[in-house]
Amino acid sequence: MEPRMNIMGLVPGAYEALAGLEKFLHRSALPRTTLELVKLRVSQINGCGFCVDMHSHDAKKAGESDERLFSVAAWREAPYYTDAERAALALAEEATRLSDRAEAVPDHVWEEAARHYEPELLATLVVAIAAINAWNRIGVTTRLVAGSMRNQTG
Repeated sequence: MEPRMNIMGLVPGAYEALAGLEKFLHRSALPRTTLELVKLRVSQINGCGFCVDMHSHDAKKAGESDERLFSVAAWREAPYYTDAERAALALAEEATRLSDRAEAVPDHVWEEAARHYEPELLATLVVAIAAINAWNRIGVTTRLVAGSMRNQTG
């Protein structure tokens, strides 16, 4: 599989803007484990092999357990996640699948997330969900190859 184009090379300003958003997210108070689990789950939903590969490896490097990584697609049935992580994953799924129902992000999902995250952290979580959805759309549309970034950087 070959990528269709190199967004980073063709429009570096756009790439740098998204990369700046990632820097903000990594400096934020949102727990790194939550951030990586959300990125992984959203990437699974969107079918972005590049991002699934990247965030699985990033989460593993950050100390994530195999059990949690292997079961994130079935987080509702797995005992490995905190209530706060479950709330973040539910919000991530709803905010990614916006057209699947009349009420895109149901109140009960929002309220559960708001119960676990103070307003600034909840806002950061919403931004993180939006950011990974943007990256996924770039990756899927341009057919980024899973593992290609990791293979270049070692």
